[in-house]
Amino acid sequence: MSYGDDYDDTRARGVPAGTRTRLPEQREPATRRQPASTGRGLAAVIGVVVLLLGAIVFANQTRDDGNGGSGGGGSEGDRDGDRAQATAPSGQPPVDTSTNGIPVGHPQTELGAQSAAANYAVALGGTEMFDPQRRPTIVNTVYAPDVAADQAAEYERTYSDPDFLTRIGLTEAGTAPDGTTFVARVNPVGTNTVQYAGDTARVAVWYSTLFGLAGADSRNPVTEGWYTTTYDLVWVEGDWKITAFDEQEGPAPVGRDQRASTAEEMADAVEQFGGFTYAR
Repeated sequence: MSYGDDYDDTRARGVPAGTRTRLPEQREPATRRQPASTGRGLAAVIGVVVLLLGAIVFANQTRDDGNGGSGGGGSEGDRDGDRAQATAPSGQPPVDTSTNGIPVGHPQTELGAQSAAANYAVALGGTEMFDPQRRPTIVNTVYAPDVAADQAAEYERTYSDPDFLTRIGLTEAGTAPDGTTFVARVNPVGTNTVQYAGDTARVAVWYSTLFGLAGADSRNPVTEGWYTTTYDLVWVEGDWKITAFDEQEGPAPVGRDQRASTAEEMADAVEQFGGFTYAR
């Protein structure tokens, strides 16, 4: 895991183009203008409203097919058509158990795999991964048993490398220098099931990161990044576990013209606002 005004088209409203009003014929001179018939005008308005309501109902029925766009039922084609709804609320209750502070016991469903991937991304992207005592525990919790030992060794080589720690501003013990607050947080934005086969799944997690040191003299201020990590998951020992992953940058939005917070404001925010679990 790396660190480092609404559009409004009136044509979409169903208003017919080239509409014109035809006045009633005058059979004899009149001293004052006759009012246009209200009956036909009211009928036209009712007709437009009925057409719009029908279009809305049809769209909702199409979107609701396939269990909200992310359920395990339906054909592959149905799920492909509902990818935009992949993170819509499902009504499933969240998991209520955890191991070492990490949510576990996700259901053996497509939604369960998505939730597991998001929760594991948060755990692997947090500050505790830089703690030599906590790191092996996290890895053993989120990885499948047959790959956990190799992954733990790989993370150990990376996170204990003095050059790496110096480059990101941490001490050799993986802690923040005095007077600074170390920030490392993953914030999932959405998930997408790339492949699902009952006991295996491939799930992509799109997320933003906050990473750096908040402090008056910090040379590595807290910055934002955007990444997509795709996890290969397997159902083992009653939960989804990671077997492998790959990562790419983005998609990244255009930044807004906002004042950057001070180091003190950033440190206070990280301490005051806790993270979330993403099971549903």
